[in-house]
Amino acid sequence: MKRDSSTNQPVRMKDIARDLGVSVVTVSKVLRDHSDISTATKRRVRKRIRELNYHPNLIARSLASKHTFTIGLVVPDLTHTFFGEIAKGIAHEIRPKGYETLISYSEEDPRIEKAEISRLLGRRVDGLVIASSLPPTDTEVFTMIERQKVPYVLVDRVFPGFEANFVVIDNEEIGFIATEHLMECGCRRIAHIRGPQVGNSGARLNGYRKALARYGLKMPAGYVVGDKFTVFTGGTDEMRQLLRLDPRPDGVFCFNDSLAVGAMKAVLEAGLRVPEDVALVGASNTRLSDFLRVPLTTIDQSSELTGQLAGDLLLDLMQSKRRRRPRTVLVGPRLIVRESTMRNREYQENSIQPGLRRRQTGPASASVLGRHR
Repeated sequence: MKRDSSTNQPVRMKDIARDLGVSVVTVSKVLRDHSDISTATKRRVRKRIRELNYHPNLIARSLASKHTFTIGLVVPDLTHTFFGEIAKGIAHEIRPKGYETLISYSEEDPRIEKAEISRLLGRRVDGLVIASSLPPTDTEVFTMIERQKVPYVLVDRVFPGFEANFVVIDNEEIGFIATEHLMECGCRRIAHIRGPQVGNSGARLNGYRKALARYGLKMPAGYVVGDKFTVFTGGTDEMRQLLRLDPRPDGVFCFNDSLAVGAMKAVLEAGLRVPEDVALVGASNTRLSDFLRVPLTTIDQSSELTGQLAGDLLLDLMQSKRRRRPRTVLVGPRLIVRESTMRNREYQENSIQPGLRRRQTGPASASVLGRHR
């Protein structure tokens, strides 16, 4: 904190208030970008803050307000860009309000996740955003959070029947539109490389099955493989397993882009072509998906938007003076078409023209449900 040249003392909030003829409360609200302060007043206060190179005493502020102005974010995987973009979206919402984010990494391990949540609570965070790796029936840790009266939002993964605030992607829709797109491209033998048993894998598998049923296609034995996920290495063995089938699949929906990368490697190593012999669809729209040997068709999960919505919902919960009914914000996925499904004219002419469901290909959308579905 810079010392005032005339007093040789640290610049304080009340010094700024006295200089400008406003209250300390007004200066404090400007620092938090409070909506009830006029633009002109904010401009004057911020100008004086810059002139004095004033930096708030965060410890003193926490003691006075009984808030730390931090929120905790718990994610299962820091190497996956999906969670990085969620963190970016959260920061975009909370930073202008004076909050910062503490990020913890659970490694998809329920034991570590519970320990990280406990540690963040020990740091007296004002709120939590959690992408949980816990089994759907293990909600004890959330009850502990509620006992401490700390607002929290769950993102990405759902807990059926559990009352909480969620911001989630429509995972069943991801499976449906990915499979439907493969049918539109002429594929008739469509397989699925699923993700881990926990999380969203089941919903995406359901969407895959519903799309096949909707258009009267069968799912032969052995066409659903895999229950593991390793970034950049999964998918290869599963695809090799599918290629040994007779008849082999001509289209594969992969749980995410990382599995699709491994699947593409296996197809090309077998001397086959993508998409002419095997078309591939991933999910996540990670940055690498457009830079592969064959750019990957994928489903955009609107991860940054998910983070923004979670941050906005958490701010609302933290500022509310009364308990609110839990809400679920459902984020719609988008199909991103690239070369991995662009088959030749023969396939296009023989493709199914669904027309039964309007796929979302424009900007991402979100809907708010009054209760968890």
